[in-house]
Amino acid sequence: MAKAYWIVRVDVENPEAYKAYVAANGEAFRKYGARFLVRGGPFETVEGSARERNVVIEFPDKEAALACWHSPEYQAAKAKRDGHAVADVIIIEGYEGPQPSDG
Repeated sequence: MAKAYWIVRVDVENPEAYKAYVAANGEAFRKYGARFLVRGGPFETVEGSARERNVVIEFPDKEAALACWHSPEYQAAKAKRDGHAVADVIIIEGYEGPQPSDG
């Protein structure tokens, strides 16, 4: 079964209030087996537009990723972010097909 990912791009408008969201989201992420692959950090926009913060979160599968998003725990955390940041969030299943290194 393929892993799944949240790909998140965020512009934080109120950094102090955003800290409450960051503190609260861990409960849902632990419950659904999430693991941060990217959490902020320096980046370069080489094409298109960007937001100020980028996050990639890995889940065991798409069902867990969707369940986390819809969970009461995550929605309570998200409510702390609402009005303090603008976010683009997609949930996408990982790819398990052939790779360039396969020749």
